[in-house]
Amino acid sequence: MNKRGLTTLEFDKVKEKMTGMLSSPIGHRELAELQPATDPSIIQRRLDETKDATDILRLKGGIPLPELADLTPHMKRLAIDAALNGTELAAVGRVLQTAMSVRTFFSQLAEDGTELRQLNETAKQIVALPDLTRQLNTSIEPDGRVSDAASEELARIRRRIKSTEDLIRSRMQNYVRGKQARYLSEPIITMRNDRYVVPVKTEYRGRLGGVVHDESQSGQTLYIEPEDVVDLNNRLRQSQVQERNEEARILQELSAVLTPHREDILANADVLGHLDFVNAKARYAHQLNATEPQLSTDGHINLRQARHPLLDPETAVPNDITLGDDYDAIIITGPNTGGKTITLKTLGLSQLMAQSGLFIPAFEGSHVAVFDNVFADIGDEQSIEQSLSTFSSHMDNLIQILNQATSNSLVLVDEIGAGTDPKEGAALAIAILDAFGTIGADVVATTHYPELKAYGYDRPRTTNASMEFDGETLQPTYRLLLGIPGRSNALEISQRLGLRSDIIAAARELTSQDSQDLNAMIGDLVAQRKQATDEAATLAEQLADATKLQTELTAQFDRFTEQKTHQLDVAKQEANHIVADAKKQSDKIIHHLRQMEVKQGAGVRENELIDAQGKLNALRQDPSLANNKVLARARKKHTFHPGDAVVVKSYGQHGTINRQLSAHEWEVQMGALKMKVDDSDLEKSNEPTANEKEQRASRTAVHSNIGARAQAQLDLRGHRYDAAMSEVDRFIDSALLANLGEVTIVHGKGTGALRQGVTEYLRSNPRVKSFGFAPANAGGDGATVVKLG
Repeated sequence: MNKRGLTTLEFDKVKEKMTGMLSSPIGHRELAELQPATDPSIIQRRLDETKDATDILRLKGGIPLPELADLTPHMKRLAIDAALNGTELAAVGRVLQTAMSVRTFFSQLAEDGTELRQLNETAKQIVALPDLTRQLNTSIEPDGRVSDAASEELARIRRRIKSTEDLIRSRMQNYVRGKQARYLSEPIITMRNDRYVVPVKTEYRGRLGGVVHDESQSGQTLYIEPEDVVDLNNRLRQSQVQERNEEARILQELSAVLTPHREDILANADVLGHLDFVNAKARYAHQLNATEPQLSTDGHINLRQARHPLLDPETAVPNDITLGDDYDAIIITGPNTGGKTITLKTLGLSQLMAQSGLFIPAFEGSHVAVFDNVFADIGDEQSIEQSLSTFSSHMDNLIQILNQATSNSLVLVDEIGAGTDPKEGAALAIAILDAFGTIGADVVATTHYPELKAYGYDRPRTTNASMEFDGETLQPTYRLLLGIPGRSNALEISQRLGLRSDIIAAARELTSQDSQDLNAMIGDLVAQRKQATDEAATLAEQLADATKLQTELTAQFDRFTEQKTHQLDVAKQEANHIVADAKKQSDKIIHHLRQMEVKQGAGVRENELIDAQGKLNALRQDPSLANNKVLARARKKHTFHPGDAVVVKSYGQHGTINRQLSAHEWEVQMGALKMKVDDSDLEKSNEPTANEKEQRASRTAVHSNIGARAQAQLDLRGHRYDAAMSEVDRFIDSALLANLGEVTIVHGKGTGALRQGVTEYLRSNPRVKSFGFAPANAGGDGATVVKLG
C-alpha cells in the first residue's frame, strides 16, 4: 500500500487507538508494523483471528495476558554465556508461566466446546516447559529477588543473618533506652557503611568507645559503632557477603539452565505477543461496536450503515456505500460541509481496516473487496516548500496515481479538477475519470462542477450521488444518496437567510435556464426518492409483521396437527381394544346360543333371541368422533383452566395452574417456584388440587378424631389361627386409619403358631416400619410391639 494513501486516510490514527490495549513489546511491534494485506487468504486468516478473539472476549473477558517484557536482549546475553540478574530471570519466568496458563486456557476452551477458527492452532505453537517454569518461579520472586527456596544454603545463611541482626539490635537497645541514652543526639539505631551505629553527641565520643563511621554536617553528632557490637557487625558483614555469593551462584546456575531453551522461550514470547495483538484487535472492535466484514471475491463493496471509525459513534451519521456491482465509479456532488469528504474517508479507511484484519464499524453482512492499492487525493495539500499551488499539488498527486493504479485499485479523489478555471477544471476532471475508467480502477470522486452530473448520468458503469440537504432547516443531514446528483442550494439558502428578494430575482435571471431546470429536476428526484424510501420502510415494517404472523400461524397449525395426530392415534388404539373386547363378547354370545340350540333341539325361545340381540347391539360403538369417549378424554386432558392440577412433562413435576399468560402459555406454581410453561408441555394430573387437598385434610382430621378412640392393643389369646390373622389385618388397617404410630398385639406364648403367623404378616405389610417383642414387664415374647408409618 502506498504510504501517502495510508497517511491521507489517517490509518495511523486507527492504530494509535489500539496502543493502550496492548500489554507486551511484541504486541506493540506487531501493531506498529501492521499494514493492509493484498492476499485474500492472509486477510481472511487475520479476520478469523479477530473473530476468535472477539468470541473469547465475549465469553471469557479476553485471553488472560499480563504485562510482559521483551526477552530478546536477555536471550542474546544467554547466547554469550552471560548470567541474567534477578529482574531479568523474573521476566523470563513470567513469560514461561503465562505460556503455560494460556495453553491451559485454550485447552479449557476446547473442552467447553468453544469453536475457534485460527487461535487454537496458534496456541498449539506454545512449547510447554513445566520443569523450567517451576524452577524459575520457585527460585525467583516476581520482583526479581532470589527466594529462600532457591537453595538450602541460601536459606541457612539468611537465617544466620536474621539472628545476628536481632542480636545486634538487642545489644544496641541498651544504648537507646538505658542510662547511656543521654549521650545520644537521638535515641535511634541507624546504618552507616552497612554497619549498625548510634548518633552520639560529639562531646561524649569517649563515653561509648567503638568505631566512628560518619559525622553530621554540623559536626555536633558522630555515628559510632559501639565496641561490644563490632564483632557482631563483622559477623553480619561476612554472612551478607556469603549471601551475595550464593545468590550469584544461583543466578548463574539458572541462566545456564535457560540457555539451551533460548529459541523455545523466544518462540513462546512471539506467540504471546501475537495473542496480545489479537486481544487488542478484539477490544478495539468491541469499543467501536464493529463487525466482521465479508470478503468479496468479485471485487464488490457493500458497506451497510458504515461509520467513520475516528468520529464519535453517538454523532457520526452512518451511510450505505456500494461499489463494483452495477457501477465502478461514483461522482458525489453537492455543497461544502455536507459530508462528501467524510464519506470518501469512511470508504477508504473501512477498506484499509478490513484488509488489515480489523473489524469495521458497519452493520453485519457488509462486504469489502481486496485491492492491491488504495489511493487518496483528499484535502488542501498546498506546498510552500515546493512552490506548488493547491491545483499543482493535486495534479502532481493525480499523475502519480495514474502511473501506479491498476484494474484492482481503489482511487478516492476529493474535489477533482478544483483550483483552476471551472470550464477547464471540469474538462480535465472528465478526462482524468475517463483515464481511470480505461485502467479499470474503482473510483469515487467529489466535485462542484455541474458538468460532472451529466457525466455520471451518461457514462457506463458510472453513477451520481449526493449528500442530502434539508431544505427546511438549511442544514446537511450527512446522508449519502446514491443515484441522485446534488443540487445547488445557494439561492434558497441566501433567501432564507434574509438576502433581499430583488437580489435573489436578479441572480435567478443570470442563472441559465438549463441550470434552473437541472436543479428543479434534482429537487424532484430527491422528493421522489424520499417518498420511495418512506414507502419502502412502511412496506418493510408491514412485511415483517406479516412474516411474524405467518410464523405464529404456522407454528400453531403445526401444533394443532401434531395434537390431532396424537389424539387420533390414541383413539385408534383405544378403539382397537374396544373392538377386540366386543369380538370376545360376541363370540361368547354366539357360542351360548349354539349351546342352547343343541340342548333344546327345537330351537331357541323368542325371549332368549331378543336378549342376545340386545347384548350384541350394546357392543356397537358410535362412529361419530364427536361422541368418541377416547377423543373426549384426550381433549379434556389438554384443556386447561386456572386451578387445574397438571404435570410439567419436561421436568416430571406436579403443579397447579395459576393463570393463562397467552394463547398457549400458562403460569404454573410448582412448590415455591412459578414458571411460564407452554401448553404442549402440560398434561392434566390425577393429583388433587389445593381445594381438594384441603377437603381431604379436613376429612382426615375427622377420621383422626374418630380414630383417636381406636384401640392400641389387640388380644388374640384363645382365637383360632385363621380368625386371628383376619383380626390382625383389620386391626392394623384400623390403626393406620386412626393415625396410630404404635400398637401392641398380644398373642401369648402357647405353641408359638400365633406368634409365628403374626410375625410373618407384619414382615409382609409395607406400612409396618418395625416390630419386636414387648418388654419383660409388658408381656415379653407373648406380645409384639408394632410401629406404623
